[in-house]
Amino acid sequence: MHSDMIYNVSWNRNGSLICTASKDKKVRVIDPRKQEIVAEKEKAHEGARPMRAIFLADGNVFTTGFSRMSERQLALWNPKNMQEPIALHEMDTSNGVLLPFYDPDTSIIYLCGKGDSSIRYFEITDESPYVHYLNTFSSKEPQRGMGYMPKRGLDVNKCEIARFFKLHERKCEPIIMTVPRKSDLFQDDLYPDTAGPEAALEAEEWFEGRNAEPVLISLKHGYIPGKNRDLKVVKKNILDSKPTANKKCDLINVPKKTPDMASVHNEAKLDEILKEIKSIKDTICNQDERISKLEQQMAKIAA
Repeated sequence: MHSDMIYNVSWNRNGSLICTASKDKKVRVIDPRKQEIVAEKEKAHEGARPMRAIFLADGNVFTTGFSRMSERQLALWNPKNMQEPIALHEMDTSNGVLLPFYDPDTSIIYLCGKGDSSIRYFEITDESPYVHYLNTFSSKEPQRGMGYMPKRGLDVNKCEIARFFKLHERKCEPIIMTVPRKSDLFQDDLYPDTAGPEAALEAEEWFEGRNAEPVLISLKHGYIPGKNRDLKVVKKNILDSKPTANKKCDLINVPKKTPDMASVHNEAKLDEILKEIKSIKDTICNQDERISKLEQQMAKIAA
């Protein structure tokens, strides 16, 4: 089905189709069980640089690529009619291949370009212009590659909506994106039920022709209450209640040591983390000062 190198492959939501982007500039939608091409678009992006194509939750296909003038593009396609894109946007003239990371729960697509030092994110909707620019995360150093944490690995207690792993030359840096919220309560609007680790079908069932949506899980079950409320319970002085004599046996059975020991351990761990953070910040400040001095020396030499 492919006459040249395949850049990437993406499954649709229920496992019935896959879409591929190839070096021959074609985007193909394939039924893997029937082994036939359901839809195909030649020159989805006319540039010679690599493309990417992924399925969205609604069945549409999102692609990234380059124009004939080497401008980076993103496009949205309906597999039932791929003659013209639903939306086509040109971004810039950088050479870095745009890697799309898709969150089906919030319909947000994050675009990370190889060699870029930024992450752009867009929301996909049913209303024109369909692909809505939201914001850009920028950093100083370019990325050699990027990884994406599944939703169930995020810290819902901190309202974390995305976590990336940015590959540098000699290290991997986590990039955490959060939504600021004042409440400690679980944020239902940020965390609808998401795909869990359990498979929706066995391989034999899939080969028999069955399709199935992902098995969803609630992230609320993994939610840990805020630390302030834990401390209120731990620090509560049970002697203030002045229990009567007939409640002595109840007091004997109260496991006092367990929460106290846990609190001491947590505080020690917190102190250790804070010391490490302070040490890292001091190192960064020293490096910033050194860089500033070196830049001043370079400016004097250049002058």
